[in-house]
Amino acid sequence: MGTWPDYETIIYDEQENGVAWVTLNRPERLNSFNSLMQRELRDCWSKLRRHDDVRCIVLTGAGDRAFCSGIDRHEQMGGHHDETTDSDLIGSGSTPFMFDDPGDNLGPKSCDLWKPVIGAVNGLACGGAFYMLGECEFLVAAEHATLFDPHVTYGMTAAFEPIHMAGMMPFAEIMRLSLMGNYESMTAQRAYEIGLVSEVVPGDKLQDAALWCVDRIVE
Repeated sequence: MGTWPDYETIIYDEQENGVAWVTLNRPERLNSFNSLMQRELRDCWSKLRRHDDVRCIVLTGAGDRAFCSGIDRHEQMGGHHDETTDSDLIGSGSTPFMFDDPGDNLGPKSCDLWKPVIGAVNGLACGGAFYMLGECEFLVAAEHATLFDPHVTYGMTAAFEPIHMAGMMPFAEIMRLSLMGNYESMTAQRAYEIGLVSEVVPGDKLQDAALWCVDRIVE
């Protein structure tokens, strides 16, 4: 299985059948990504690229409240800084022009990993979560999952995330999410109806549903 770092913000769990689970592991922050998680995801995806023992990956979030709630606003642009903070990833000062696009680090394909990644959406998925969801081959979701894009509600541009989702859902549905902001929360059932999600299951069956898919893929 090789040697893997002891990550702080993600859990890497490799199984013997060619499947690995990558779990966003900041449940106390609704699995939002900070600069450390960005670095750890990039490292994980990069290592998986040439790790032949793994042929398929499940991406999910710890707990049942959230898959990912986007960027950690407590760290971004002049917020909390410590030894794990990277100013190139979260910004310096008060301008958004002074930080790198987090999408360069979060998604498997942006990190040159082309093995199939299946997304298991277990609760809230909003904003920057679409960086990752848009680079999965397909998604399965828990019944209680909800998806929305809050950017415009807070005076920010909805740009990178809608582009990532262009291959996953119809254009009009992307625009509805992007332009309605906090006022449009898409249920798992609605996501299934428009083709964004391939399967909706009870929350306690989500891991089993994802595992059934990846087991078939690695065969």
